Amino acid sequence: MTVEDVLERVEALNRRPDGAPTGVPLVELTGGEPLLQPEIYPLAEHLLAAGYTVMVETSGERFVGDLPKEIIRIVDVKCPDSGEAGTFDMRNLSELNTKDEVKFVISSRKDYEFARDFTRQHRLEERVHAVLFSPVHEDPKGNWPGLEPRELVEWMLEDGLGARLGLQLHKLVWDPATRGV
Repeated sequence: MTVEDVLERVEALNRRPDGAPTGVPLVELTGGEPLLQPEIYPLAEHLLAAGYTVMVETSGERFVGDLPKEIIRIVDVKCPDSGEAGTFDMRNLSELNTKDEVKFVISSRKDYEFARDFTRQHRLEERVHAVLFSPVHEDPKGNWPGLEPRELVEWMLEDGLGARLGLQLHKLVWDPATRGV
């Protein structure tokens, strides 16, 4: 799809069947790694110019500083058990502000301690709108166990951490094995 195709589709989705606007001028660009697509930058600019609130959810391995400043960035920091620890581009920390979010997907106590320590070391609670800790769901194929949300919350409360619990709602609404939702 071209940028123009995407813009047309967004406009169509922002209209009710009677042609009236939905009143939800919010667009989140995500899926895979959106910053790998060079068209993300002009698309974001066009969406902002059209009056949309634009969010970009990224893995954190790509520099977010080239995105328009008006965009809300949701940036992942990969935990040790993900197998992708160390891929976070540390330059992103200087680009984040009080409208942005930092997300950790946590599968173990080791991941939690990493996320807690990273959050504190970089004073994320003071610098961004939200720090989100999301428990990993059990792999539908049984390759790894999930982390119970309650257990994660208990750790957060015990440490007095100001992070929020972020549940992956698409995995609660649809079967966790469903792709594309």
